[in-house]
Amino acid sequence: MQTKVITLKVDGLNIIGQLNLTAGKVPYPTVCVCHGIPAGIRNPKDRGYASLAEQICRHGFAVLIFNFRGTGASSGNLDILGWTRDLKAVIDYLCTLPEVDKSRLSLLGFSGGAAVGIYVAAQDNRVSSVVACACPAEFTLLTKADNPSSLVDHFRSIGVIRDSDFPPSAQEWLTGFKLVSPINYVAGISPRPLLLVHGSQDETVKVSDARRLYARAGEPKQLIIVDGAGHRLRQGDEAMAIVLGWLKSQAGIGS
Repeated sequence: MQTKVITLKVDGLNIIGQLNLTAGKVPYPTVCVCHGIPAGIRNPKDRGYASLAEQICRHGFAVLIFNFRGTGASSGNLDILGWTRDLKAVIDYLCTLPEVDKSRLSLLGFSGGAAVGIYVAAQDNRVSSVVACACPAEFTLLTKADNPSSLVDHFRSIGVIRDSDFPPSAQEWLTGFKLVSPINYVAGISPRPLLLVHGSQDETVKVSDARRLYARAGEPKQLIIVDGAGHRLRQGDEAMAIVLGWLKSQAGIGS
């Protein structure tokens, strides 16, 4: 397995990622992983999405993981509309690579990253399939907050809003979350395949969100509720086995 650190310039910001390549016949079916909105300060013992990327890569995929603006090594501040531009730039980059099979380019998103993935994929036919794990139908917890400034303060305290003058308007910043509502875009994935995966015990996003998205989505679509699983599906072997199996079937990779 080979890894390559990449830096993309988006809106003047550095978006940092890592491309994982396996030995095999090029071009590879490719998975772009979109992480969620941080809930707290990152645990340094958690390797994050790197171990998931390695797991997927071993099955014959090229895998790109990256940090949206305001997170990890990337610069900038948490801004959901900015995240959509980050993902578009990442897709642009992947489509320049000879190692990437442009006809087999999947997005694998988690929570807020899944929401961004649905929003972008609905408007970008270069994405061939989408997996959305623990995806909110809408960012209700944020957009219905009584005090937008307190939300900004929370995200500042965990280090994803870093500049003292950002955002210029807390209300306008929240409006971005209303605009990127997956329920308004999920129908645009069809006729490309969509997999929705949700934990029956998700403590952050209600299972009803997954059912709403499934009802609104076009075919082909699949909804899998993982019994007993919580919000962090990335850390669950059962959920990730389901995701990997589905990605392999879409890519035409045998067991």
